[in-house]
Formats: sequence, C-alpha cells, structure tokens
Amino acid sequence: MSRQAADFAKENWDSFVEDLKALVRVPSVSFPGFDAEKVVESAEAVAGLLRRRGLENVEILRVGDAHPYVYGDWLHAPGAPTLLLYAHHDVQPPGREELWRSPPFEPTEREGRLYGRGTADDKAGVVVHTSAIASYLKSSGRLPVNVKLIVEGEAEIGSEHLESFLAQYREKMAADVMVLTDTGNYDVGVPSITTALRGLASVDVTVRSADHPLHSGMWGGPLADPVQALSKMIASVTDAQGRLKIPGILNKVRKLSKAEEKSLKSLRYAEKDFRKQSGVLPKTKVLGGKDLLRSLWYQPSFSVNAIQASSRKDCANIVNEAAWCHMGLRLVQDIEPQDALKRLKAHLLKNAPWGVTVEFSNETASPAWTTSPESPVFQAAARALAKGFDREAVFIGCGGSIPFVGPFSRQLGGAPALLIGVEDPYTNPHSENESVHLGDLAKAVQSAVHLYEELALAAKPKAPDAKRQPALA
Repeated sequence: MSRQAADFAKENWDSFVEDLKALVRVPSVSFPGFDAEKVVESAEAVAGLLRRRGLENVEILRVGDAHPYVYGDWLHAPGAPTLLLYAHHDVQPPGREELWRSPPFEPTEREGRLYGRGTADDKAGVVVHTSAIASYLKSSGRLPVNVKLIVEGEAEIGSEHLESFLAQYREKMAADVMVLTDTGNYDVGVPSITTALRGLASVDVTVRSADHPLHSGMWGGPLADPVQALSKMIASVTDAQGRLKIPGILNKVRKLSKAEEKSLKSLRYAEKDFRKQSGVLPKTKVLGGKDLLRSLWYQPSFSVNAIQASSRKDCANIVNEAAWCHMGLRLVQDIEPQDALKRLKAHLLKNAPWGVTVEFSNETASPAWTTSPESPVFQAAARALAKGFDREAVFIGCGGSIPFVGPFSRQLGGAPALLIGVEDPYTNPHSENESVHLGDLAKAVQSAVHLYEELALAAKPKAPDAKRQPALA
C-alpha cells in the first residue's frame, strides 16, 4: 500500500507545492496588533485543504478568544493505532520587510527553496500531513492507520489557551501516538527525530530613573541613566564565555544518557559548521567552547530579544526616563521554569545600580521536554525516515521550545511524541527570508507515507493468538 502512495506523492508533487503556496499567501500572524481576521481566513483555508485531501469531520474549533484550531480525521482502520498529527497555521510577524529578497507573503522559488513566511514554520507541516494522507486515499482508498489532524492557530504566541483547549476537546484528541511536524533536520538531507526540547522563561523588564526625559547636557552626569543601568543588569547575567551566572541554575543541569552522548559524538559538529549555518560575522567569537551541540541542546542560555529607549526616529540629546527590554532563559530538563524565572528576577534586582526602579511584566514560563528514542514507535519512525530520505535517521536535540508537546502528551496518557520536521539550518524560521528546501519537503512527504505503514506494522500482534491491540508505547 505504501508503494502505491509513495508513487502517487511523486506524481502529484507539484500540486502539493501549490497547496503550500496557497496557505503562505494568507498572512496569519497571531501576534497582538496584527489582523486577527487573517488567522481566521487561514483556518478556513486549512479546513478547505483538509476536505480536498480526503479528511472527514473537518471543523474549525474555538476555545475562548483564542485563534482558531482546525480539525479533521479519517477513522476507518479498525484495530490499527490512531495517530494524532499536529501542525500550526499561525506564523511569526514578517519582521523587517526591507530585508526580504521577495515579499514575505508571496511564496517565491529560488535555487531549490521556497521563500515566504510560514513556508517551513509551520505551514509545510500541514502540507506534509495532508499530502501523505491524500497519497493513500487517492491511490488505494484507505490508510493503514487511523488519523486525527489538529492544526493550531496560536503556537507562535505560546499556545496560551492550550490547557483550556485540551480540557474542552479531550475526547476528540484521544490517540495512541502523536506526530508533530514542527521541528527540523540536523542538516539538509539528514532526516532527524527530535527527542529533547529546551523550555523557556521570559519577562519584560522596565528600568526607570525619572518621570520624564531630561536634556543630557543640562542634567547628564548626576542623573542615573536607565539605559546604562539596564545594560549593567543584562551584563551581570552571563560571564565572559556567555555562561549563566544566576545562582542555583547551572547546578541543576542533568547528566546526559548514553544514547544522547553517543548521538552527540556521531554528529561531529564543528565551529565552521556553526558559522556557516548561523551567518555569524567572521570576527565574532563563538561562545560555548568546542562542544557546540551540547551547548545548543542540553545547556541553558540567556538572550535579550528586544530592547528600547526612545528610537532612531526620535533620537535626541536626552537622558531617557526609562529603558525596556524583553529577555528570556532557554531551559533544559530538571530546571523548573517558574523557579528559573524567580531566580532571574532576583538576580536582576540585586544587580540594579543607583536605586533605579525595576518593573517586571509579561512573564511566561514553559518547561523543557525530553523522551527516550528506544521504544518501537521511534524505531518505526527511524525506518520510515530512512526510506523517505534514503539515508539513516539521527536522533537530535533542539534548542527551541514547543510548549504544547508536554501538555498534549500528558493529555494522551503519556503517548509517544514523534517530533519530525522540515526545517534545516538555513530556514530562518523566525527571521527574514524564511524558506523550506523543496527537496527535503518532498522527502518528508515520502517519509510520512512510510511512517503510517511502519506504525501499523509495529502495532501488529507478534503471536497468532495475541489480541490485536495497538502496542506502540
């Protein structure tokens, strides 16, 4: 059955790319300040795609004032496992449009890649699922497994209504395995399964020293500059090598398992690889020592995502009354996010100079996630990826955070979560010129086709008298 489906996917590849282009043209930015109706329009476009590609019971799901989710299923494989397929249709803001080589919401092909906001993160994930499903239904009329597809509309703003959504639609989400297509591959052409995600604790910090801006010539000197104060506070968080100096965090970093250590050694990631993939400037030092993957995946880190005091447009000879920034800690397993946030705030207060006023707001915290790749589900996924990419799959960590993975898995009683994606080190998913490698996208569809059959085979009873029940955990 999978051979027929794989052949159909190859023959109809161009139509699948058109599916992705149509979704990308809808500017479904979920952030406050952007048109929420465009996210609704995106949900409607996704629902239409699901129907055209053969999914049943398609509906747009709402919870409170959250951006809409989209649901569809195909449940006609009695005795076979049920997969909950996940992707999201909301996207990041376009960023600085002058830096895009082509318009962010006009998908454009260049040198084997498709450019546009959402091409990889994560409208490609939607298309991987729908293309694999259609390839089965159009070629043989059935799937080897049952599938439920949920496409979220608020992933890029932290999935803030996720707990409410799961409580409201618990029965509808019931499944044996989760397949989340919202991660990436180690490199172009290297199929990867993510088994560890960093968590995130973030906060807005505002520092004040006066009730209004003051002339820097008339008042500068005795007047405490809040920009300098905030800079000193930020600088206190890390040492000269970029390592955290916040007490009580680094000592909680766990020792890696033998499987994780083996994977790190096998990948042989060098500084030149990091420089090529990140685009860091030649004279800028790369922090973290020689073990860069360990630093990226299994160590906590600190970043300042935005900072403001006045603006370029309004720049004048003043001492600003206030300075603001948004900062975050990327966390690893065994570091509790609320505790880390508490420690970060305490550290900043302790290092605030000159008696400036410090205010905290917009706090978020989500935990790290990790799983073992030793179950039959992960071995089935590795076989499927090897067939789709024609090379052995690797197990990797990810420095990013996906808040819904833990809650979804708990809601499903600890169901295995397969994190498989189409991003690569050159994708720029939250930056300008986001793109997806079309060759890898095609291979991802092929891998999804093989995954459904591999998971069905893995669930079959080993003995003739065994009860036919999914046994994938």
